[in-house]
Amino acid sequence: MKNHTCSKDLYVKFLKVTAGRYSALALSEVSPIELSHDAISGWLSSTTCQPKDIWDKAKDFVLETPGILVADETVISKNRSQSIELVSWMYSGNEHDIVKGIGVLNFLWNSTDKQGETMPFDYRIYQPPEDGKTKNDHFREMLMNAKNRNLSPQAVVADSWYSSLNNLKCIRDFGWNWVMGLRKNRIVNRGERLEDLLVPDNGLNVHLRGYGWIHVFKFVGKNNRIDYIGTNIENPTNDDILKFARMRWDIEIFHRELKQTCGLEECQARASRSQRNHIGLSILCWIELAKLRARANISFYQLNWEVIKPAISTRLRMEYLST
Repeated sequence: MKNHTCSKDLYVKFLKVTAGRYSALALSEVSPIELSHDAISGWLSSTTCQPKDIWDKAKDFVLETPGILVADETVISKNRSQSIELVSWMYSGNEHDIVKGIGVLNFLWNSTDKQGETMPFDYRIYQPPEDGKTKNDHFREMLMNAKNRNLSPQAVVADSWYSSLNNLKCIRDFGWNWVMGLRKNRIVNRGERLEDLLVPDNGLNVHLRGYGWIHVFKFVGKNNRIDYIGTNIENPTNDDILKFARMRWDIEIFHRELKQTCGLEECQARASRSQRNHIGLSILCWIELAKLRARANISFYQLNWEVIKPAISTRLRMEYLST
């Protein structure tokens, strides 16, 4: 059977089962239908995969499952790439350095009654030279999008990067609660910095300049790292806030799995549209893998191992018997 057109379904299935090689050439070599490398590359640069495609897959889970909205960005490293249109210099929290990459802001729905179940439902690629928008601009637009889709999170959870006054007021205006990191030099009360306050275990009510009264908790982690977390939740407990803060780390796991098992960083196409499509298709791949994980009760990494294990076993047997 001949078919000279790739499809989202085929591309996502390829990302789901491949291991180590994610190129158009690799897909052309293993495709069940006749596809040339050029045909796949051309399709990737002309098709359209957008955030609404992610929402279409995620909306039933998000609308039917109580949960929190977790926001965070990741940098798709392109240090070894040349002449990719979306690439710019930006700070990577993972590498603690300035790297060449593509920045993506993700919204994740984290279930509060189904432990460990999460679902990406929106994302934006931030590229100020292209659209003039900052990460915080995208953050507020995505919040508005979530509101228009009738989401009702128990809280919006993010790190200190997203706790600007404009962002906090936006969340409050929607009638939602928030649990956000606050920088230690954040000014509260009458010109005091958070780091200069004595914060008891059950938190402290403070007046956030330009916003109003909030409750702040102080957590001391490994290596004596101190994190300040604020919230507008009424009468919050230490355990409540710690629970939400820990749930935020699920988005870090999501980003790691996207990169290590869905080929998020592996596209070498130069065109902006190709890169944008690959990012969206990688997220669709993650959703498909998450469904498999839920059914089989095994990790993404075990799923990948099950794909390549027969080939490795056959090759090892051949090598061993030939000696």
